[in-house]
Amino acid sequence: MSDVFILPLPPERRHTLHFLAEIRSFAPVFLDTEVDMTAIARHRAAARDNDQRYSVVSYILYAATRALLAHPEANAAIRGRLRPKLARYQTVNGKLALDRTIGGQRVVLSAVLPDLHRASLAQVQALVEHYRDGDPAEQPEFAGVRLLHKLPAPIGRALFRLGVRPLHRRAAAFGTFAVSSLGHRPVDGFYSVGGTTITIGLGQIADRPVVRDGQLAVAATMRLSLTFDHRVIDGALAADVLADLKGRLETFPAAAGLPRPVGVDVARDPLPLDGDAAA
Repeated sequence: MSDVFILPLPPERRHTLHFLAEIRSFAPVFLDTEVDMTAIARHRAAARDNDQRYSVVSYILYAATRALLAHPEANAAIRGRLRPKLARYQTVNGKLALDRTIGGQRVVLSAVLPDLHRASLAQVQALVEHYRDGDPAEQPEFAGVRLLHKLPAPIGRALFRLGVRPLHRRAAAFGTFAVSSLGHRPVDGFYSVGGTTITIGLGQIADRPVVRDGQLAVAATMRLSLTFDHRVIDGALAADVLADLKGRLETFPAAAGLPRPVGVDVARDPLPLDGDAAA
């Protein structure tokens, strides 16, 4: 008697297969750094004292949006091989990977958060909570995914390509950057290809030794990765984006244009952006 069970692929995984087939043309290169999350921890604590809770992912989405606005060449996408074309987007849409269960299957679902360049931190958090707490079997944003699960695989694959390949649709379908987090598990580094020119990966936040002013100290740090599509940008620019993001997180909210929370002595960003009103 065989001890191997061979079963049909659950239809709930079809959208993942279609996605992975579509990104085979990517040329991913991986960077990482370590971020001191002390400023974020202080801001979160001050916000909780004012009955507002923010997830780490929301800070990443917010700060990464501003990093891409500062480096618009990375807020782009490419299409085509013989005659490649490049799209640079005026909007910044973040794609968030979600660990969800649908049809009894644990799968990755992706939610595109549009126009993040106009969103306050509180508005970003509200979007994150909407997808985190909702039922993907009922949410209208995942109707297309549910349709892919029902269609025969070849038809579903063709429809998926029609929906995501045109550059004018890419920002709405895939976002202009992606964020994935495994920080809720004992994972230090996470490197992912999210179908966008820039994909940001989050590891766990843990107390680690750091050097401050020549002295050894302990700080809450997080491994932050950045995967970039080498067809669109080069390593130097990708490193600039990662360094910008790191700086915005480590000096939060001074580099984010947010008002000062109670108990945190920081200055406002001298160049506030649209949508940065008080949360």
